[in-house]
Amino acid sequence: MAFWTSRRSLLAGAGGLTASASLAGCANGRIVGFDKARRSLDIANSSEPLSLDPHKASGSWENNILGNMFIGLTTEDGQARPVPGMAERWEVSDDGLTWTFSLRRATWSDGEACDAHDFEYAFRRILNPENLAEYASILYVIKNAQAVNAGELPPERVGVRAIDDLTLEIQVEHPAPYLPQILKHYTAYPVPKHVVEEHGDDWVHPDNIVVNGPFKLLRWWSNYIVHLDRNPSFFDNENVVLEHLYFYPANDVNAAARKVMSREAGWSTRFPSNQVAQLRTALPGFVRVAPYLTVNYFSFNLTRPPFNDVRVRQALAMAYDREFVASQIYKTGERPAYAFVAPGIADYPGTARYRWADTPVEERKREAERLLRAAGFGPNNPLRFAFSHRNTSDNPRVAVVAQNDWRSIAPWVIVELQGVETQVHYANLRAKNFEVGDGGWIADYNDAKTYLYLMETRTGPQNYPGYSNAEYDRLMHESDFVVDAAERAAMMLQAEQLMLDEAPICTSVVINSLNLVHPDLTGFEDNLEDIHRARWFGIKA
Repeated sequence: MAFWTSRRSLLAGAGGLTASASLAGCANGRIVGFDKARRSLDIANSSEPLSLDPHKASGSWENNILGNMFIGLTTEDGQARPVPGMAERWEVSDDGLTWTFSLRRATWSDGEACDAHDFEYAFRRILNPENLAEYASILYVIKNAQAVNAGELPPERVGVRAIDDLTLEIQVEHPAPYLPQILKHYTAYPVPKHVVEEHGDDWVHPDNIVVNGPFKLLRWWSNYIVHLDRNPSFFDNENVVLEHLYFYPANDVNAAARKVMSREAGWSTRFPSNQVAQLRTALPGFVRVAPYLTVNYFSFNLTRPPFNDVRVRQALAMAYDREFVASQIYKTGERPAYAFVAPGIADYPGTARYRWADTPVEERKREAERLLRAAGFGPNNPLRFAFSHRNTSDNPRVAVVAQNDWRSIAPWVIVELQGVETQVHYANLRAKNFEVGDGGWIADYNDAKTYLYLMETRTGPQNYPGYSNAEYDRLMHESDFVVDAAERAAMMLQAEQLMLDEAPICTSVVINSLNLVHPDLTGFEDNLEDIHRARWFGIKA
């Protein structure tokens, strides 16, 4: 039997499947990645999760798993729009500062009630600084959340209160009409108080974990496989079609595409863009390319010289040829990025740009050399730095272009490439353990703030460059209290332009979502956030 059959056999031997179920997945000695009879789906999922605790996760590959295990107050429909989740309905006070959520009756997978008290507990837990949740800043819209997360107030002061078992009140610092979009994010998922208090951080172990979503964790073998099974206790279980989900880390997108071609996976969350033509021929109906609220960018570590010098940052941002990368490295319609906020964000004009964006690249490189010489670099004082990049997808090829562009400024610009595993790379970015590092940001909700808050001083670890500008912070803070959408957008636009002028980042490309999806898997809808929950999947007859 092939490797993937052996994998199922191992799971069967560990009690994850019956022997007959394991053999049912075989077809001429090979696994069927989308097995209609077993209602199972194998998924090539980009990277290995570092955690399946929604308060400790931080990557889209973790979100792909967690969003099938948990349901927040709101959740995503097929288009990734916020729809009622655990909350059946909600009301907002006239001043926009108090939200009241009416919850449905539901249980955890162990039969215990999942109610407003679990949400109250969860929000206090993630914002408690002792929990070290690196994504907590997304919730700073909640009253006192930032102060609690900074250790200035006790967790009980977070503006979330269980009025009774089925009524939850959330107070916000300022009107936030986008709150339902934030609440579908995994940072806002409930966690089972009774299990967390009993097992501590080990509550996510497969033997301990309980969930409130459509699928439950059956097996997690690190760097190997995450196996989810249908959760019969889920409140909408009768409308869930699939029985088994198998997520496996697929850092190598070429290997992931081969798994789909050999029918050993039914869905890959990414494929090599330069092979799109071949894949369309080899896999008719599988290739899905769609607009995506995601910008790839490089962070300069402002906490270290020489990147605390704006001239150095501007020079490197200028010399990078985004047009070449968008047209020659990617082959799926990616666009060069001269701003940070992705095109397509709601209620935002998106007119901020690097001021030199329309200048020919060769002229920009001459200006880059002038700036670097003014900063003290030259033949007798070379500029040396390491560029760290993710080892996945097209990122290594992009890194080579960036290296060549920066070297072409002058022979005394010396750039070393360092390819790093994705999870480790992002951990290094958050810890400021890099000089220049690539990355990407997927919009967590459809509002410009999902990008621009990253450069606020208060954001902390996810402000990868360590950028801090009092005027930027003021503009972002004051924009939160502006009710008029156009006026609010104008203030955020001013902040974005200020940040681009100071170049703490070098934007790269606006990428598209690239999925390989079995055409007989129904309910998979292309959307701007590239979020696809298996709850909505079905099987074509």
